[in-house]
Amino acid sequence: MAAHWIEMITGSPKDKKRWRTYKERVQQLPTSYRTAVEGIERYLMVTGPADGDYLLDMVDDLADLFEQAAADATPVHEIVGDDPAEFVDTFKSNYGLAAWVSKEQRRLAEAIERAESEEEPR
Repeated sequence: MAAHWIEMITGSPKDKKRWRTYKERVQQLPTSYRTAVEGIERYLMVTGPADGDYLLDMVDDLADLFEQAAADATPVHEIVGDDPAEFVDTFKSNYGLAAWVSKEQRRLAEAIERAESEEEPR
């Protein structure tokens, strides 16, 4: 039972191996690509899915994308465009996360509306 609990907190051994493999792939990228991927990864960690499976799928695909771009000598700017946040948000939407974000945005708006209706008039 303790082993199962620890895996729930830290992730399964399979997930840990997958994460380590991804990190090794990123380390093999040329410096500019690695820097870009690490920045995108950080943004994903803050704005990404609550489900770790989606995150692992995304970072694997992200590594694929940047490995191919490096092989083709595609400049980082051509990959991410003028708005890196928009690039990542679009990238995330390919994993069905737009609905998740929209749902949370709607919940936030509803919570604010409830809070405003509960306020005492001045």
